[in-house]
Amino acid sequence: MKVIDLTSEALATPGLGGGLRDVLRSRYLLKLLVSKELKVRYRGSVLGLLWSYVKPGVQFFVFWFALGIFLGLNKNTENYPIYLFSGIVLVNFFTEALSNASRSIVINGGLIKKIYLPRELFPVASVWVSAVHFFPQLVVLVAACLFTGWRPGIPELIAAVVAFSIVAMLAIGLGLFFGSVNVYFRDSENFVDMLLMIATWASPVLYPWTLVRDGLRDAFGASAGQVLLTIYQFNPLTIAVELFHYAFWAPTTSSATDPASVVPPDLIFVWTPIALVTAILVIVAGQFTFRRLEGRFAQEL
Repeated sequence: MKVIDLTSEALATPGLGGGLRDVLRSRYLLKLLVSKELKVRYRGSVLGLLWSYVKPGVQFFVFWFALGIFLGLNKNTENYPIYLFSGIVLVNFFTEALSNASRSIVINGGLIKKIYLPRELFPVASVWVSAVHFFPQLVVLVAACLFTGWRPGIPELIAAVVAFSIVAMLAIGLGLFFGSVNVYFRDSENFVDMLLMIATWASPVLYPWTLVRDGLRDAFGASAGQVLLTIYQFNPLTIAVELFHYAFWAPTTSSATDPASVVPPDLIFVWTPIALVTAILVIVAGQFTFRRLEGRFAQEL
């Protein structure tokens, strides 16, 4: 007669998986979810994926007229359209990814209640779909940069990849956190919307970082202004946007021989490692929260 050891490690808490490792093992399922989201989103749409060009294009022209023409940033910032668009495409990727990821568990509640599959697939799939929308915009940005004399080197290309990686990790980590919390507290959706509204203005997307430096110094004095500027730079999204400026905008300016001269000091060797570590910690915190809460997803949904 076979004796079953009830203390064996074979027993596991129902509803708990291996975390993001299961996403790597379930790449085929991830591909299916991404395909499903794209088909559902554009079902009955006339323009389809062309909306990836239309929406950021309209947003760009609105900001360019309002800030570039009316407020004069077009005159005070060299190649301001490139500066503006390079920030917009990256922040749009973040806002779309986090917004969809934070709602992904609730939206897919019917599927979660019927079968078991790694629940992390849903936030990650939402970020992946946002990346699909991001790359057409990136193509437009690259074409515009080439038209204005963009000749990137290896450091600029690496900076662009690192910036995208920082934003993707932030979106996944925050998406895991808010996606799981949203199952229990639907107010999380409103908090995320408020956070995303702030994100565009809390990073140097529409304005150069020097305006922040000078404004803080004039308002609070040199020492306090420097402290507040340091806090401002601890935002990983700020660093990612500046890396995109370093990669795409700076080589098109009169400082093309030294792109680092038009971005914040210590951007590459100090703030970029800090932003990467912060993004990794956000993923760890998001995964920890997700795993603590996912056991009751089916019951709560």
